[in-house]
Amino acid sequence: MSDQHTYRVIVRGTFDALSEESRARLLAEVDAHGLTAMQFTTEGSLAYDRVLKHFSYRYVVVSDAADGEEMAGAIAEDRAESALKALGHGYRDLRSSVTDMDTMKINYKR
Repeated sequence: MSDQHTYRVIVRGTFDALSEESRARLLAEVDAHGLTAMQFTTEGSLAYDRVLKHFSYRYVVVSDAADGEEMAGAIAEDRAESALKALGHGYRDLRSSVTDMDTMKINYKR
């Protein structure tokens, strides 16, 4: 059995072809999805602004270290796609950036 690593993944994308219903719902909830609401969670934390152009999801992904950061990014992108489809929001251009929390070096000030 392989070691499990914890990854923090940011999935970024662009809203695309939003219906009027999606736009209205997103705008009604915009204050709950601003900078202050961003956090890394297993379920994902959606952030966007009133312009409704770009968005980001923040995820915590736990997976085999042997699978590496690429797999963690793919898992997070799949979660984001599922969440956006469930909400009925159009999107495009998903891309992710991954940080392996188990190999991250922390420099403490002395």
